[in-house]
Amino acid sequence: MTTIAKGYAALGPTSALQPFTFERRAPREDDVAISIKYCGVCHSDIHQARDEWGGAAFPMVPGHEIAGVVTAVGANVSKFKVGDHVGVGCFVDSCTTCKTRNVDLEQYMPGLIQTYNGVEADGKTATQGGYSDSIVVKEGYVLSIPDNLPLDAAAPLLCAGITLYSPLNHWKAGPGKQVAILGMGGLGHMGVKIAHAMGAEVTVLSQTLSKREDGLRLGADHYYATNDAETFTKLAGTFDLIICTVGASIDWNQYINLLKVDGSMVIVGIPDGAVPPISAFGLVGARRSLSGSMIGSIKETQEMLDFCGKHNIVSDIEIIRIQDINEAFERVVKSDVRYRFVIDMASLSV
Repeated sequence: MTTIAKGYAALGPTSALQPFTFERRAPREDDVAISIKYCGVCHSDIHQARDEWGGAAFPMVPGHEIAGVVTAVGANVSKFKVGDHVGVGCFVDSCTTCKTRNVDLEQYMPGLIQTYNGVEADGKTATQGGYSDSIVVKEGYVLSIPDNLPLDAAAPLLCAGITLYSPLNHWKAGPGKQVAILGMGGLGHMGVKIAHAMGAEVTVLSQTLSKREDGLRLGADHYYATNDAETFTKLAGTFDLIICTVGASIDWNQYINLLKVDGSMVIVGIPDGAVPPISAFGLVGARRSLSGSMIGSIKETQEMLDFCGKHNIVSDIEIIRIQDINEAFERVVKSDVRYRFVIDMASLSV
C-alpha cells in the first residue's frame, strides 16, 4: 500500500516552494523505507527548482542530502534494519544491465536516476526528493551513516561531502601534496576538512580574507585572497592539485598557472556563465591538466562516510524550518550561510 508523504515543492520555475502532498510506494522486497529527519539545502536544488539548467519537471520536491532513520525494510533487505541511521544522496537507481556498467563509476554511466527531478525505472513515475517526511529507496542506494556522526550535520555529506572527497581521493591528496581549495563556501569548507584529514598541506584561495579565521579553524594551513594580484605571483607553480568549487565565472587561466608540473585543476562548481577561453600555453608548458568531477558512486560515498566517521568530519550547518526554505534559497544565492543550511523535517508537522 502506498503512503502519503508531506513535503515542499516548486510547482513551476518561478513559484516559491510550498506545502505539497504526494504518494510514496510501499516497500518492495528490496526497498528500505526511511523517515527523513534532516535534509541539506544544495545550490543545485535552487538551479533545478528554478529550471536554470533546463529539463526541469514540475511539481518538484527537491533535496538530495537526506539523513534519516529506517522505518521498514523489504523481505530481501539484508544490510539494514529498523532504527538504523541512513542517508540518501544524489541518485536512487541506475542501470544494472548496461554493457558499460561500472559500480565504481556509476555516477558517470547511462541510466542514472536522480533522487528528484528524475523518472523511476518504470519510465513514468517522477522521483521526489528529501524536502519531505519520508522516502522509499532500493537497498543498494541507501547509505549507512556512522553512529558517531549527528544526523543533522551529516546530511550535507551526501552531496557536498562526496563532491569534494571524490576528486581528492582520485587525485591522491595526502601527505606531501600541496592542495588548494578554491572557494570557501558550502563545498569548499568540506574540501578543507577532508583534505586536511587526508594529510595534505591545504591552502584556501578565497576572494577576500573575510573567512580566514574559519578556514584555519577547519584545517587550512594557508589562506590567500584572490583579489590581491600578488597572490598569483607568490603562488605560481605551487600546487599539485586545485579543486575549484566556485560557481561564478572566473578566469581559470590564473589558477592553472598556480599548478606545479603535472598538477591538476579539477572543476566541481558549475559556473553560472561562460568562462574566458583556456590558453593552451598554461597547460602544455608544464604538462598540467584541467578536469572535472561529479559526486561519487555508492561505493565511494559509503567510503567517504566511513572516512568522515573515523575523523569526526561533518558539515558546519545552520538549521532551518521547512517554512523558511524560500528565504534560505535567497541567502544561498547571496552566499549568506556558513556553511550549509539543513532543514529540520520535524518542522513539517508544525
